[in-house]
Amino acid sequence: MYKHILLPIDGSELSLRAARAGIELARICQAPVYALHVVAPLQSIAYMGAILAATEFAYNEEAKTHAERYLADVRALAEAAGVLFDGQVAFGGQPAETIVQTAKDKRCDLVVMASHGWRGMTRLLLGSETQKVLLSTEVPVLVYH
Repeated sequence: MYKHILLPIDGSELSLRAARAGIELARICQAPVYALHVVAPLQSIAYMGAILAATEFAYNEEAKTHAERYLADVRALAEAAGVLFDGQVAFGGQPAETIVQTAKDKRCDLVVMASHGWRGMTRLLLGSETQKVLLSTEVPVLVYH
């Protein structure tokens, strides 16, 4: 059925549950999974350059450490299920674009990702990376809620 499944993860419990569901589907289909965590850049103001450079470096290092832990959690789930695993941390200002491009680059035929759980006006005003992926990819997306 599916030959390669992309699992975008953000470190939330809902994201990990979506990864578990994607891994179970991958086990059934005998497909490998590819986990992706996108780190958004530090949002900063344009002055105080030296302070911002130090802060940005610390932010990037801490974000990478957290991302590697998220990937390790998904790797452990995949290994326990006997599913082949690969993954990466990507830095990018537009997570949805990075997810869509990764799905193309890795030739994934399914994306399994979590919804953010927002409702009503909050969802309308803030949007969601999941919604952006749904609107911009040709690859089927299974949204776990």
